Amino acid sequence: QLQLVESGGGLVQPGGSLRLSCAAFGFTLDGYAIGWFRQAPGKEREVVSCISSDGSRTHYSESVTGRFAISRDNAKNTVPLQMNSLEPEDTAVYYCAAGPDYYCAGYVGFWEPTRVDTWGQGTQVTVSS
Repeated sequence: QLQLVESGGGLVQPGGSLRLSCAAFGFTLDGYAIGWFRQAPGKEREVVSCISSDGSRTHYSESVTGRFAISRDNAKNTVPLQMNSLEPEDTAVYYCAAGPDYYCAGYVGFWEPTRVDTWGQGTQVTVSS
């Protein structure tokens, strides 16, 4: 069974950091672009970052640029999302998804959540004092 599992969420104070992980089970992540998405309470799911299959291209939404960093660890078959300078507005359930490279070719907004067929459980991030 092909599955992506998100982990690493938690409760953090404003200005703090968290490192999320997207792990693949049943398949290898190399060869796929990976996108990180989030859904805040009462809001639509949105893409926040993506990385191409070879790691040469990364894109970020305007709201997280300069604070989040996406990378790949093909040896561990994971895609981490380092989140720094967290703000209360970052509170959401975070999800990852795999897709073809052209989803992450131009700008992050091209990878609309509607392009994802199956979602995992996600990991909750809460930024609060």
